[in-house]
Amino acid sequence: MINFQSRLFSYFWMLSISFLIFFIGQNPAQAHHRFQTLGVPGVFGGIVTTTEPLAAQAGAEMLRTGGNAFDAAAAVSFALNVVEPQSSGIGGGGFMMIYHAKSRKTFIVESREKAPAAVTPDMFVSQPSFSTRASSGYAVGVPGTLKGVATALQRWGSKTLAETLAPAIDLAENGFRASARLAEGVLSSRLTYEPGDPAYDEARKIFVPGGVPIVAGDLVIQSDLANTFKMIAAQGIDVFYDGPISQAIVDTQLATRSTNPDGVGRMTLQDLLDYNVVIRKPVYDDYRGFKIAGMPPPSSGGLTVLQILKLLERFPMGDESQGFGLGDTRTLNVMIEAMRLAFADRAVWMGDEDFVPVPKSGLLNDDYIAMRSALINPDSRQADVVADDPRPFDPDYNQQVAEDLLASNLPDEEGVNTTHFTIADQWGNIVTYTSTIESSWGTGLMVPGYGFMLNNELTDFNRVPTANPDPDNFNPGANDLAPGKRPRSSMAPTIIFSRGKPVAAFGSPGGSTIIDTVANIAINLIDHNMPIQEAIDAPRIAQTSANGSTRRELGFDDDVLDELIALGHTFREPLVPGIVGNAIGAVQAVVLDKPKYSRYSYYRKGKREYIGGADKRRIGSVVSVRCEDIEMPHYFPYWYRQRSQCRFAY
Repeated sequence: MINFQSRLFSYFWMLSISFLIFFIGQNPAQAHHRFQTLGVPGVFGGIVTTTEPLAAQAGAEMLRTGGNAFDAAAAVSFALNVVEPQSSGIGGGGFMMIYHAKSRKTFIVESREKAPAAVTPDMFVSQPSFSTRASSGYAVGVPGTLKGVATALQRWGSKTLAETLAPAIDLAENGFRASARLAEGVLSSRLTYEPGDPAYDEARKIFVPGGVPIVAGDLVIQSDLANTFKMIAAQGIDVFYDGPISQAIVDTQLATRSTNPDGVGRMTLQDLLDYNVVIRKPVYDDYRGFKIAGMPPPSSGGLTVLQILKLLERFPMGDESQGFGLGDTRTLNVMIEAMRLAFADRAVWMGDEDFVPVPKSGLLNDDYIAMRSALINPDSRQADVVADDPRPFDPDYNQQVAEDLLASNLPDEEGVNTTHFTIADQWGNIVTYTSTIESSWGTGLMVPGYGFMLNNELTDFNRVPTANPDPDNFNPGANDLAPGKRPRSSMAPTIIFSRGKPVAAFGSPGGSTIIDTVANIAINLIDHNMPIQEAIDAPRIAQTSANGSTRRELGFDDDVLDELIALGHTFREPLVPGIVGNAIGAVQAVVLDKPKYSRYSYYRKGKREYIGGADKRRIGSVVSVRCEDIEMPHYFPYWYRQRSQCRFAY
């Protein structure tokens, strides 16, 4: 008995010492691996956060009927095409980041639009007006959204394409009440171009009937779009890429502005037939003990966000005693300076790596980051910022090192009327998805008889080619237009991991300001330890060029702004959240909290609660799904179906 007690005592001390060693060895940020929630109630069953309540309800219904995050993502995407047609739809493209809980792997489903085979690098040079280029048929890229959503659904979903289309069909066929944002968007100049031209009149028939714009509360019925979705539900996506819809797309993009006769679209049926979705790996890096997964090329979003964060890591962000509290002068100054450096590199080095090598490792290399970060002084502003050369820091990039680089400071012309949503399900799967048709209403061209808008995504390419092989002024032309190439994007769906588990997932619309918006949120969560909704609501800054003015929202201290101006910063007119086109981003996020005890805790082992955050800058909506709301399969006994299905979490 004494021997047993002695052995038990020894085991107890060995176990205690093991726990001490484990926890002492942990990075503090990793050990504290959940974000502040301040008692906000969460759910186990699932959560949907979107820019439109009706779309959020469509996704939540998929979760309630036993579907997973991929089923819900498809339903949300199609519903947004109906209720937010100015921002996204099957005539556009997007970037979907998914975390697959069972395999514990993260994937990218990339459905970015592609340039038709007949484009040329200098196609846009003769038309300097962005507005005219962006509303002419030759700006239309080969759409990828439908194939991207269908690919994710086929690989990981549990419902049929027809089932996920059903909510959107109902909304389009029976109508919905126009939101204030949609009514305001109808006043966009995109819907006033070329009156009398059938191609440009098509959208006006629905949203400006009889020449009178719809207003908030009006019933909006889209019969053509409902019929299109019914065709896809019945015949599959081939009807879009190799059927009657494809011919209608090609015919529609032959339209151009009367002031731009050379702006006729160059897409062919073969371009649609050849379109492919790519499953990619995220770009990863660490920030203060957290592992962050970002979007890889052809999006610049992931690399630029990670570069901004890494440039800031040497500063004590969040330490008020050293002047780095939320909204402090030093905090904002180093953020702006980091954005300037990252955007300078972005302009030169980032593009579609299927066409041009992108020095991803070099751009995030610790030595390269240290060299670039050394240029940031918390108490001053750099006079001029130019790109540097990351190739010597990238073992996979073997081209000759350039001695000098073009100081690329390209104008910011990315459309901001994109959309984003984030979804998590009862099994721990996560989808964070940004999709777009580029500018508000895309080109302004709606496919006659089919009811969806065509994108103007090719304007994301450089208008004037930048490639220069001269070693003294080298520029790879990473974002020059080329046949089959995907234009550089700023879309940045992001997942933050701690100790191998996702703790936050989010993203935003907003053109090139997406990058700065996502960086703002990551800093608010990690450095300032803010609850997710507070992190979203806080005023934001955005610097989208190396040497231009900084955008800001209202809410910053006037004395701080005066101090930044004294350092040499200039600011655009204050941006008022809630006004279309002016707010910086519109974040939709999910934070995963640590498990809490409940009567189902045995079945929820390793599972965490979901807490959603939605941006008030648009009509942000969070719809939560409780375990008890989820329908069990009919073949289970009645008494068993009454208990939560959340027990089946991985």
